[in-house]
Amino acid sequence: MKLKSGFILREVCGQKVIVAEGLEAVDFGRLISLNDSAAAIWQIAQKQGDFTIESIAEEFCQHYDIDQITAQNDIKTLIESWQNLGIVE
Repeated sequence: MKLKSGFILREVCGQKVIVAEGLEAVDFGRLISLNDSAAAIWQIAQKQGDFTIESIAEEFCQHYDIDQITAQNDIKTLIESWQNLGIVE
């Protein structure tokens, strides 16, 4: 999987949000607000390029006090919601 190009993480008024740039902004037209954990997952996915749920969970667990199985389950749910929004392919 990978993040769809044209979407970036920004901080707006103290909130972390995913916004569309360029042509994606015309079709998307919204902001997606993220908590700190979701923003960290976005940044890991962005850094990895092509990623798997397992690869994100492995890196995420290095920085947060969470077990691998719980992290994978939570990340899977988050990635599925991003796929439904069309920001992960």
